[in-house]
Amino acid sequence: DYNGGFVLPMAIDQDLVIAARPRPDRVVRVFSETEAEFSLDTLERGSGWAEYLKGVAVALGADRLVGWEGVIASDLAVGAGLSSSAAIELATARVFAEFSDLEWDPTAMAQVGQQAENEWVGMSSGIMDQLICATGRAGHARLIDCRDLSGIDVPLIPDVSIVLLDTGTRRTLLGSEYNDRRSDCEAAATELGIDLLRDATIDDVDTLDGRQKARARHVVGENNRTEAAARALADGDATTLGSLMNASHASLRDDFEVSSVELDTMARLAQGTAGCFGARQTGGGFAGSCVALVTDAGLPSFIDQVPAAYRAETGETGSAQVVAAVDGVTARWLA
Repeated sequence: DYNGGFVLPMAIDQDLVIAARPRPDRVVRVFSETEAEFSLDTLERGSGWAEYLKGVAVALGADRLVGWEGVIASDLAVGAGLSSSAAIELATARVFAEFSDLEWDPTAMAQVGQQAENEWVGMSSGIMDQLICATGRAGHARLIDCRDLSGIDVPLIPDVSIVLLDTGTRRTLLGSEYNDRRSDCEAAATELGIDLLRDATIDDVDTLDGRQKARARHVVGENNRTEAAARALADGDATTLGSLMNASHASLRDDFEVSSVELDTMARLAQGTAGCFGARQTGGGFAGSCVALVTDAGLPSFIDQVPAAYRAETGETGSAQVVAAVDGVTARWLA
């Protein structure tokens, strides 16, 4: 996404919920596993999950916001490659918007979330996670053009399920090589004399050397695979879509080098199990989860076999769970 290319995410039925009420002052007080409190008049950087809330307040313009207090609950695993940071950013933005009478523009609010993460938290994330949290539609994936942020909803294939395969390993992107990958891509684009690798061709990639060549080859190939995947999804062609997922994982592993032993093992075991069309890692990489495309008829045996084989091979406790595509962030007022 940070290369301005195409992405094909979906919002899944794992939730982060904020139950909140406005306060008469300009204080935000929130309870989760720990308590966090800060004033909208004196925002200062600290550490921990509350930094995402502060970053959203700054990006929205803290001077126009109303304080609130609430509780955050989530079944969305942190560090599993499931966009947990984007979820808290967009949920926080929605609370501020509701209590402060701000217009809710999904694309603009996704940009608020990205700004919070980039400029306050210090993570050089792209826009995909925030956009799908804001614009997701039930029963659909969304083909997003990260240059102009436009998108097209693509219906999922009947009788085929998306299975989330959690390796049980976790990462903190801020402390990982994620930012380095973005720097590599920017350096490759500069070498080619273009603004974004989205505009590079395979012939352009062949003029590069070493690490820059590998990074650019992944980006150009992944952009092409994503467009092809959207066509396959629209055509109901699970076989082609699965093959593209397998190729994507291989490229993430070999050229972008953001995989791990656990992710590679989980993907390989899934790909080799009956009923699976394809599998790849998801998220920023280095740990977390894979996603697999599995025929509904093969789901029971797939869900039994893959985590068991993964544990036997790695010693880690993995899991398999069917996920559904749902709507993005919503707000509900209680009487």
